[in-house]
Amino acid sequence: MTAYPLIASPGEWLVTLDRFLGPPLQIGGILVGALVGRWLLHRLIRSAVDRASERHAERIRLLPGRAGDILADASGLAHERYVQRTQTVGAVLRSVVTVVVASLAVLTIMATLGVPLAPLLASAGVGGVALGFGAQSLVRDFLSGIFMIVEDQYGVGDTIDTGEVIGQVEDVTLRVTRLRDRNGVIWYVRNGEILRVGNQSQGWSTAAITVPFALDADVPAVTEVLRAALATLPETDERVLEPPSVVVESLSAGAITVRVSAKCVPTVHLDVQRDLRMLVKAALDKAGIAMAAPVSGPWTSGTV
Repeated sequence: MTAYPLIASPGEWLVTLDRFLGPPLQIGGILVGALVGRWLLHRLIRSAVDRASERHAERIRLLPGRAGDILADASGLAHERYVQRTQTVGAVLRSVVTVVVASLAVLTIMATLGVPLAPLLASAGVGGVALGFGAQSLVRDFLSGIFMIVEDQYGVGDTIDTGEVIGQVEDVTLRVTRLRDRNGVIWYVRNGEILRVGNQSQGWSTAAITVPFALDADVPAVTEVLRAALATLPETDERVLEPPSVVVESLSAGAITVRVSAKCVPTVHLDVQRDLRMLVKAALDKAGIAMAAPVSGPWTSGTV
């Protein structure tokens, strides 16, 4: 009868310990490494966003006076808007980093446990294709939202024309844009459905009116009176950026039409048009120049 030793050898103990404690220790190391890697990447992204915001604030401070403020706000360089855009991009990058790190950690843990990954990845690929077909509109919305934020096509506070609705942007997310039109109606527009955007808040806008005169009117005298009356408008009205231009727009059988246009701050052109009408009427009355009766429609361009 063969006798077996009651006490295992040291080598057998090490094999047993490695069998029971090895996988848990490896899994713990993978989780710790994933958490540390995620924390480092998130910190790197936050640092990059903060540095970009600080450098932008320094550039904004170098812009001169009121003209610099108008240029910064109109062109999308305003600090608050830039910070909002960079923070949004940073949040998207942090989300992507979290998903990627978590996926790599799960796959590594499964490989450690001996789970065959090839069939699983093949099944995930097929499921991903099916999910992609079902959620392609959602993916398109997210991609459009990312490019919209990165390219600064519009931001909160801008007045935009999306083709279907014109309104002021109240909120922007990766999936939808919320607008409020001039009637107070809230519109939720999916980013993937926005094929074109007309931003009325970037750069500058034009306030323009047309004034009809009789065919026998002294056009040089009319234009000189209007130019002289409006020459100092940028100094008295901060909404106007340049002295208004006065040109003959059209000549018809019924009247000569003179166009008065002013380059002004974005989104205020309708208000400036109303003031231009009053200034033009007062200047013409003072000079004793009469306007012709309009052939059709009002004598102003644009709707109020």
